[in-house]
Amino acid sequence: MGSAALYHLAKRGSKVLGLEQYSIAHHNGSSHGISRIIRLAYHEDPAYVPLLKRAYELWRELEQETKQDLLCITGSIDTARGDLQGYNGFKKSLQSAQEHNLEHEILTGDEVNARFPGYSLPSDFMAVYQPEGGILASELCIAAHIKAAQSLGAHFHAPEKVEAWKVDDATGIVTIFTDQGQYTARKLVLTAGSWMPDIMPELQSAVVVERQVIGWFSVKHPDPDCCTPSGKFPVFLLQDETDYWYGFPQFGYNGLKIGKFHRGNNIVAHPKDLDRTVSLDDEQMMRGAISKFFPVANHEMTKAAVCMFTTTQDSHFIVDLHPKHKQVVVCSACSGHGYKFCSVMGEILADLAVTGKTQHDIDFIRFNDARPGQKDMMHSLQQRGAPVKPPPTSFPSKL
Repeated sequence: MGSAALYHLAKRGSKVLGLEQYSIAHHNGSSHGISRIIRLAYHEDPAYVPLLKRAYELWRELEQETKQDLLCITGSIDTARGDLQGYNGFKKSLQSAQEHNLEHEILTGDEVNARFPGYSLPSDFMAVYQPEGGILASELCIAAHIKAAQSLGAHFHAPEKVEAWKVDDATGIVTIFTDQGQYTARKLVLTAGSWMPDIMPELQSAVVVERQVIGWFSVKHPDPDCCTPSGKFPVFLLQDETDYWYGFPQFGYNGLKIGKFHRGNNIVAHPKDLDRTVSLDDEQMMRGAISKFFPVANHEMTKAAVCMFTTTQDSHFIVDLHPKHKQVVVCSACSGHGYKFCSVMGEILADLAVTGKTQHDIDFIRFNDARPGQKDMMHSLQQRGAPVKPPPTSFPSKL
């Protein structure tokens, strides 16, 4: 989100500095692992679909500007047993497709298997196939946004860690303290992901950080393209009786990629405490789904990685002006489904920073004390304002 905001602010002619505590497209957050899903049939809430339509447009514009291939269309499958009780991702995705008149097909499990030989869904599964789903080359996208921003005059410092910030109530000027110095600005955009509570501790009560494991499993099939982005293997979201899975065709690395949403007992107290070791239990967890639904890939796990989701209680984002300090724009807790929105979120964050408002409908992801877990957080934000640590007095102000 930060790289996209940097780009869109630079595009508007703003004097802008991006600060990153690690490196460009690092492996310490939520955006690594080569690929992220993008999809229009959106089970989380139909309200996201207009944002997604704009996101697609902006990804294509970034491709043209940087002359890179960033978005690979594969189609998307959202599937679950048709009569699954309670939350049913298939039905929710179908609802969003119908509500927004998206091109889609309704397929049985058998029809999915016949069309896409890498799949082995049970006969009682139903699926929404949406042809515009696909893959974003996540690390390339971050680098592309930053490079494009720099070409427009933006500054970018990495590694440089933001440690605190404060607002002068008399002047409205924001001071940002880093491990290398301090800066002053008229506006501040915070997109620190899992580290957000370090610089906005009031968020701690409203979000949790979850450890996520993804694995790549080698494919063996008479058709060598059965699990490639050639139109024969759409990205997927798959809900069984107890779990929600997501996955990709072979892209960048050797093997079909799979992960599981919201694995139990996986809460991390702080990002620095994240266990990045992929265990045998992690592999067996993923292999269970591979063997059941994608047996063509039930072979060697060729690679695995660990990342983090930062999740709100209602699984929606938080994107808004700070309740007390309107010079500060907040974007975090994208709840494990935010990456695809980076392009449009950059536009929205630039809107909020420059004008304090946006034409995009983001009411459902703004601060709201009626949202689960936000009442106490809102009170704290309005009372305490910005966290301030003693400034590093050995450093002069840089801007």
